[in-house]
Amino acid sequence: MNNYAILRSSGEYTIFEFNNHVIRFATSTKLERYTKVLEWDHGYLVVMAKYKNLDEVEEYIDLIPILQNLYYDIDVFLDPIKEVRIEYAA
Repeated sequence: MNNYAILRSSGEYTIFEFNNHVIRFATSTKLERYTKVLEWDHGYLVVMAKYKNLDEVEEYIDLIPILQNLYYDIDVFLDPIKEVRIEYAA
């Protein structure tokens, strides 16, 4: 079992993966990619993101309401995650 999750985007979706769970949620169609994770705090992410025709900007992602809507046990799911990495296929 890994203690890190993966964050990436694909088209108009953000994808968060951890231990065979793949959570997809809508994002801006202008998002090109996430570039760096600045902070991970038990479901709250601060990341750098690249949007079409813009420089990199700081973005905030709160996974708690998304997980609640999917009926996850939030603490059971998030507690093992110690790090979030950005990974895109080469």
